[in-house]
Amino acid sequence: MIRPPRCYLWAVSDLTPDFLDHDRPPVPNLVVPRGITPFHLAHKPVRGRLVRLGPLADALLTRHDNPEPVTRLQGEALALTAGLASALKYRGSFSLQAKGDGPVSMLLADCTDQGALRGYARVEADKLALYGRQPSARALLGKGYLAFTCDQGPQMDRYQGIVAIEGADLTEMTGHYFASSEQLRSFIRLACGRTEAGWRATAFIMERVAGEGGLDPEMDSAAQEDAWTTAVALATTLTEAEMLDDTLPPERLLHRLFHQEGLESDQPRALAYGCRCSRSRLAGVLEGFPEDDLDHMAEEGTITMTCEFCNVDFRFDRQRLRGGAA
Repeated sequence: MIRPPRCYLWAVSDLTPDFLDHDRPPVPNLVVPRGITPFHLAHKPVRGRLVRLGPLADALLTRHDNPEPVTRLQGEALALTAGLASALKYRGSFSLQAKGDGPVSMLLADCTDQGALRGYARVEADKLALYGRQPSARALLGKGYLAFTCDQGPQMDRYQGIVAIEGADLTEMTGHYFASSEQLRSFIRLACGRTEAGWRATAFIMERVAGEGGLDPEMDSAAQEDAWTTAVALATTLTEAEMLDDTLPPERLLHRLFHQEGLESDQPRALAYGCRCSRSRLAGVLEGFPEDDLDHMAEEGTITMTCEFCNVDFRFDRQRLRGGAA
């Protein structure tokens, strides 16, 4: 029997409104208004973002019943991707993809410039059983590559950076990418865990910007380097408990770190449950298959396609598709 394709649907836009997806099970309509808090240190070469997914993490991560280490890795990837996507200067999306020979053969996360976030981890249960109860991110992914992709829409070329998976965790893997591919000095800290309120995930991303506009004109290169070193030392004190604490607002957390360094917070940005699967789009995929394949996909007259991101099944009556029996 030919199985229907597992669908990822990377396209940013979808012209079919939700109310036309009659057979779609409900998915969360969830927005976190202050999901991303950008900041910078006045007159210093330091800028960054604090990403707090809040209840959005639980909504995204519980769509799949994955083992805890896999869920933790996926949550870190979601928070990281949201933070990196917030730097986009155009309409489009930013995605992270890790592909290796470990128990998590594929890790996907993507976020649009508007903050629509989604993710997926493909798990090979047989392999995972060989790694004990708490395998590291490196053990989960194995040998492979890490890709970061900026998609600016159908009228523009995509930009993609790819590096080999290096490092013990996703923080080190991302740091390796920036150091080797972007020549960008950065500090990244990720956290994901199950709290009393459910799963939570956070990313702290800080970058050393070029020594130009906005800096103190009297700050020479040595002073700029010292400012960056000081910011990194302060950021290193950030704890996982602080990052995952819903009762600690982002502004207060950043104040704890940088109140003596000229902290200035910028306009917060929203994040939302962002799976963009569409019944009409999936129907279009099926219409591209030969009639014999459609017949073999059908079970008792129904073809079922599953969105890997939100784990929703879409069912199609074979007779209503092209070439179906009258």
